[in-house]
Amino acid sequence: MDSAAGEHLVNIQRRKALTKPLDNYPELLARVLAHRGIQSEAELPQSLAQLLPPTLMMGLSEAAEIVAAAIAEQKRILIVGDFDCDGATSVALAMLGLSALGANHVDYLVPNRFEFGYGLSTEIVEVARERSPDLIITVDNGISSVEGVALARSYGWDVVVTDHHLPGDQLPDASEIVNPNQHGCEFPSKHLAGVGVMFYLLIALRSRLRALGNTAVEQVNLAQWLDIVAVGTVADVVPLDANNRLLVSQGLARIRSGRCRPGIKALLQIAKRDPVVAKATDLGFAVGPRLNAAGRLDDISVGIRCLLTSDDSQAMTLADQLNQYNVSRREIEASMQAEAAVAVKAITLTGELPWGLCVYEPSWHAGVVGIVASRLKEQHHRPVIVFADESDGFIKGSGRSIPGLHLRDALDQVAKQAPEVLHKFGGHAMAAGLSIHRAHFEAFCERFDEVVRSQLTADDLTETLLSDGVLTSADLHTDNAKLLSTAQPWGQGFPEPSFDGEFFVVSSKVLQDKHVKLTLAPVDNRQHLVDGILFNYQTADRRWHEQTSKIHAVYQLDVNRWRGNESLQLMLRHLDVVYD
Repeated sequence: MDSAAGEHLVNIQRRKALTKPLDNYPELLARVLAHRGIQSEAELPQSLAQLLPPTLMMGLSEAAEIVAAAIAEQKRILIVGDFDCDGATSVALAMLGLSALGANHVDYLVPNRFEFGYGLSTEIVEVARERSPDLIITVDNGISSVEGVALARSYGWDVVVTDHHLPGDQLPDASEIVNPNQHGCEFPSKHLAGVGVMFYLLIALRSRLRALGNTAVEQVNLAQWLDIVAVGTVADVVPLDANNRLLVSQGLARIRSGRCRPGIKALLQIAKRDPVVAKATDLGFAVGPRLNAAGRLDDISVGIRCLLTSDDSQAMTLADQLNQYNVSRREIEASMQAEAAVAVKAITLTGELPWGLCVYEPSWHAGVVGIVASRLKEQHHRPVIVFADESDGFIKGSGRSIPGLHLRDALDQVAKQAPEVLHKFGGHAMAAGLSIHRAHFEAFCERFDEVVRSQLTADDLTETLLSDGVLTSADLHTDNAKLLSTAQPWGQGFPEPSFDGEFFVVSSKVLQDKHVKLTLAPVDNRQHLVDGILFNYQTADRRWHEQTSKIHAVYQLDVNRWRGNESLQLMLRHLDVVYD
């Protein structure tokens, strides 16, 4: 078989059952859940009563006490957020929740990525000083802001850090830290997004206010903002463990029932997604990118205002503005991707492609390098860092990784081996950001590649696609697609069911010069025709669709809804040409 998508080797493996299939479940769904290690219905939570208790989270009750005291004394509270979707949703949730719980003097500040960079830096503390806060609450940042927190405390402010990023060797001297990943925290779900941590702070805060005799908080239903929690959780691509799946599923339920923020509804509509049948992928591929686009190109506050507004008309106006940002982002991204492809090709002409791939172009947009890194990672299946100019001789990088390499830990190893080449860094296992001096770019590339080679094997550079098995033509219908959707949300760490099998290609058509739409017939029944679509296929590289008659595909089941009609559509993730 000849690979027909991507520029790296792909290995297709069939999943094996990790547990006994659940009784009283349809065979297909039971098989899929067994492949994901689901042992009981309790692992498919349906009620908020099953949410992990906040008492398990280290520092949460102490942080709630500090915030409750600030509300009681009507102190000025300033939320300091991040400029991505998780940051925007965290800020919006904090503003709405704290205001509803009695905070009359609450405002927010998000650093512009091009002026101040990430987190509670000393520079952003000086900007905050103009607002004379009594309490700063960081959301989706702060765990690495040692100097910024110290400066804020020196001004006499309390600082409560809420974050989910991995801590470094030194923690900030905050009034309190709430982070499920800090050492000593026994909270079982280590994968909460920043917005999830903020939601837990609101739960603890309401309990604390209630204990202080504030009966008004009994009327505050925190679940009304779970649509915001769902957007931030999905967009930040954190693993969907049982606790996160519960938060997202409850948020999606609110969206589908029409009880969501006007801004989220407007963003779905402007992306031509029906809120009534919204899925996690709609949040990840429609809402999230539009909110992110504002922070990538200009100012995330546009996205925050879209989430905060209660006016439908204003929400649509702001959603349209965010959509225009996203259109511009796509244009910039396309240009950068083309230039990055040329840069990668130039590297291959001089030798083997590095295992840890780094590319840099001074003119690239610093707000879009992360997306380009993600695209290159997908194409070449190896850790990738893409750099653009920052300021004062520094260049800013955004990296994406593959299974087997913890990116933040890899950068930490580079920093320990060669501290002179890495100015600052932070992030997660699969994504990280960093800053280095331009003069150290070549040295950093060499060190990063060495670290990657020390932690990966050649086999790791072959992408593995996991399949839930083969479906017969009798299985290919909309009822099964709907059946599988009942166990959603699917996502990172709880992947959407994928299947594999051979099909005859009846017809094919290229759309927008980058997607391929096909009519397929399963090999066991050539009369049973189904539609399939392969997105972002580089048709300029191969014209297999014009000449082949049989393919082996990895695909997902989807319901295509058009003008009131429903039909099955296979979302193709990968395909190979079959030569008999």
